[in-house]
Amino acid sequence: MAIEKLQDGNRLRNPTALSWRLLFPKENVHPFHQRERRGGERKEPSSLLPSNELSLHKMQLTLLSHQMVPACAAAMSPVLMLLGGFLLASPGRASDGSAPTTITCLTRGVDLRKERADVLCPADCPLWQFYVFGNVVYASLSSICGAAIHRGVITSAGGTVRVQTLPGQENYSAVYANGIQSQVLTRWASSFSVAGTKSGALEAAGRPLSTARPSTGKRLKKLLEKKVGNKDCKADIAFLIDGSYNIGQRRFNLQKNFVGKIAVMLRIGTEGPHVGVVQASEHPKTEFYLKNFTAAKDVLFAIKEIGFRGGNSNTGKALKHTAQRFFSLENGVRRGIPKIIVVFIDGWPSDDIEEAGIVAREFGINVFIVSVARPTTEEQGMVQDVGFVDKAVCQNNGFFSYHIPTWFGTTKYVKPLVQKLCSHEQMLCSKTCYNSVNIAFLIDGSSSVGDSNFRLVLEFISNVAKAFEISDIGSKIAAVQFTYDQRIEFSFTDYTTKEKVLSAVRGIRYMSGGTATGDAISFTTRNVFGPVRDGPNKNFLVVLTDGQSYDDVRGPAAAAHKAGITVFSIGVAWAPLDDLKDMASEPRESHNFFTREFTGLEQIVPDVIRGICRDFLNSKQ
Repeated sequence: MAIEKLQDGNRLRNPTALSWRLLFPKENVHPFHQRERRGGERKEPSSLLPSNELSLHKMQLTLLSHQMVPACAAAMSPVLMLLGGFLLASPGRASDGSAPTTITCLTRGVDLRKERADVLCPADCPLWQFYVFGNVVYASLSSICGAAIHRGVITSAGGTVRVQTLPGQENYSAVYANGIQSQVLTRWASSFSVAGTKSGALEAAGRPLSTARPSTGKRLKKLLEKKVGNKDCKADIAFLIDGSYNIGQRRFNLQKNFVGKIAVMLRIGTEGPHVGVVQASEHPKTEFYLKNFTAAKDVLFAIKEIGFRGGNSNTGKALKHTAQRFFSLENGVRRGIPKIIVVFIDGWPSDDIEEAGIVAREFGINVFIVSVARPTTEEQGMVQDVGFVDKAVCQNNGFFSYHIPTWFGTTKYVKPLVQKLCSHEQMLCSKTCYNSVNIAFLIDGSSSVGDSNFRLVLEFISNVAKAFEISDIGSKIAAVQFTYDQRIEFSFTDYTTKEKVLSAVRGIRYMSGGTATGDAISFTTRNVFGPVRDGPNKNFLVVLTDGQSYDDVRGPAAAAHKAGITVFSIGVAWAPLDDLKDMASEPRESHNFFTREFTGLEQIVPDVIRGICRDFLNSKQ
């Protein structure tokens, strides 16, 4: 890209102007000001969009302008900030003679489009903000710079890294190296490796803005918060927009403008909401997935580029397609995070939407219907099912349906809809037995168990825990060990990932001593379940013991049942059957288990998981 010569004074006084000249050379300042061809006729953008539709473009330019900074050491800095570090700016050269691509601390392997690329990592990236999955071979959602530091290719001072794209694999391992703890990942669609390059350190002028002009603590904190997003609104959201002839080109653009406003107010980020878009028309088309963008400005650009398809409004077909194919790990869905589809309908659908709503509910997806321009009394005879909204939403309780009278002047409707999408406790269709339960394990640590058998008990606990989606807004696990005394190994709030829970279970140390099961149940009811008693999850207690309790178990168990705790009792060896039945919830026959040997615990795992899911579903009826 040619860079026009500017006077030195001009460059220093107005680096932002230089940035735009670099990005959009010659006479065009921004693609928005270029003429567009529509239907073989030249029209200015202002003639294609009403004035209030231009707000989407204004939002894009506003977000971009926030990335610009005043005069800085390197004239290229505003451009690098704007593009997130993806312009070739450095005078340094890679081994093949091309300039390495300047990236940011948070650039992931999936963001690169080449099979092999040399990149330049900035200096002073905070190690805690890196997300790295694997060791030697890293999942492509890992930070490139984080992986390079973890591998020892570079240090926190930054430098050039050679990235090689690799096929996906299973079981990415977790290893602590060079100040970074990588994480476990069961499976991912693509991978990459990192290596050093022959070229040395690059000149300072070619480094990203963060190294040429260090940010103040306040500015850095604000930037990190923007990257992270709204952590109080974790949700994976698919916007199913109407692209049929019902809505037409003009209102289609107004709809995109409205969706863009929602995306901005949601505060999309790495740890906040993630969004994607599917267009419904004759045939559904996925415009972009959850994994593609984690910044509002990128989402706004992607929405702006969506073209109108036309055709019948086969909303049911598109809703079913989205429920079955959009929400997958490969497409960026996150475990334990509410899944939401926001369906925009202008008028009414051309096909049956009720069956698609049932499919979505079966997949644990919360369906919202945003209806605009409802059919008039005269038009209702043309509608296949006038009650289509009530039959498609997650639940017909008024919360999941939202009506807007017209596509004009929609700004006032943005905030109420965003508040609905961020109300996790209202996402009733997301509540499954796998992501909406608290399970505490009460472990007999008496001397009759023995160390080797105690390890088998911990293995049983791990196998049960693996079945559930553990997160800060999902299922939670706690463990208490007892003899005559009680010891909380970890509570429901200590660990919010499955990997950390499993690691904590492995780290439990055998106590050895007597057996006071009744006191242990009372202790757990009060100290472990007490703090979460009013929470949204259903509470379960799994008691594991191998012998006779020295105290009464019936009274403490009855108190636990009254507190809303479902109790499963599991006995091994000399555990009395009467005690097991006294502790178990009703019906007692399906809530207590017995095995002669500790090795038999493995066979009970599926029964306990099924029992928890059965009780959870029964509680929702």
